[in-house]
Amino acid sequence: MPKITPFKSIRPKPELASRIAALPYDVYNRKEAVMEVNREPLSFLKIDRAETCFTDETDTYAPKVYAKAKALLDAMIADGTFVTETSPCYYIYELIMNGRSQTGIAACSSIDDYLSQLIKKHENTREEKELDRIRHVDATDAHTGPIFLVYRSRKEINEIVDTAKKMRPLYDFVSSDGITHRVWKISDMAVITRLEALFDALPCTYIADGHHRCASAVKVGLKRRSEHPCYTGEEEFNRFLSVLFPDDQLYIMPYNRVVKDLNGLSPESFLEQIERAGFKVEYTGDRQVSPCRKGTFGMYLPDGWYLLSAHDSLLSSDPVKGLDVSVLQDNLLQPVLNIQDPRIDKRIDFVGGIRGLDELERRVSSDMAVAFSMYATSISELLNVADAGLLMPPKSTWFEPKLRSGLFIHKLT
Repeated sequence: MPKITPFKSIRPKPELASRIAALPYDVYNRKEAVMEVNREPLSFLKIDRAETCFTDETDTYAPKVYAKAKALLDAMIADGTFVTETSPCYYIYELIMNGRSQTGIAACSSIDDYLSQLIKKHENTREEKELDRIRHVDATDAHTGPIFLVYRSRKEINEIVDTAKKMRPLYDFVSSDGITHRVWKISDMAVITRLEALFDALPCTYIADGHHRCASAVKVGLKRRSEHPCYTGEEEFNRFLSVLFPDDQLYIMPYNRVVKDLNGLSPESFLEQIERAGFKVEYTGDRQVSPCRKGTFGMYLPDGWYLLSAHDSLLSSDPVKGLDVSVLQDNLLQPVLNIQDPRIDKRIDFVGGIRGLDELERRVSSDMAVAFSMYATSISELLNVADAGLLMPPKSTWFEPKLRSGLFIHKLT
């Protein structure tokens, strides 16, 4: 049912792959992006975030920024930094973090599958975040960052992947953050056809990470269709770049929360309100709290750490209401701290679990009043929400390791 297709990838010369491959554009703020491009001038981040080539006064979303991204990409293709495949291929992409491996298939997925919900999402998108990537994809005429998709593991697909990994890799390097990246190419038409048939037999795939990039790619595809009313469906703009992973190999870290103020409450009143809301509160002092089971939360205030345990009355079997991020939002953030809509409220911020608990302490000592450490959402919870046709609260999952941009580029024409 979900359709995948091979593609003529534009990819780095093997000896340059480790320098070009970059973390996703939205992992960095502007200052961090500039520092990274200065550290590694070949980093693909300079194309994904072309504002790094301008002074701080330049608007991140100015038309000349997207024009610069196109010029940089075109120049790196012209000078041989990137090479272009002569025939469509699939790629096997393995990432190893702390000894743990996950291996996916780089392929193009169908915008029609997204529109018909054969590619299921679990998160809403924000229009302003989509617009940036729409402009970037349209200007560069390329998908430069793959969408992280997941499928329910299948033995037959795993066997093809394992066989491919016995070949000599196309790329094999360790990135600056310690993640091992290996890539193998599949160009054998019999294997390509077999993979297409196996994915066609799946009921659906799921977006794990990259909802905004996916929605943007689809909207650019629809724009190109309107510009080419005689399109056949076989044009490259009908597809988007993805890497598809089996669900049993993925690792989700918590997505923690920090809030700017206590909604006018004193620390004492705040703690009382939390207990009234249905949480058991235990002070742990300097001992950091990383929740070890569902229904528990760490909380950090200037005087130290607390362990919060939700009473049974706050828990739910509903796929969304039962998520820990929902329990915290519905029973503490909203009623006690008055965070009504975490998607737009400027008083709340989100901290990926990869940054650790020290980052929560740092934020409270600098620009925030309270921090919450979360128990990670599981992959089964994510799939259950998507299968129910429901949506998670924003910032419910933080996947690690992150897929690199610049290893595979898919041109729309």
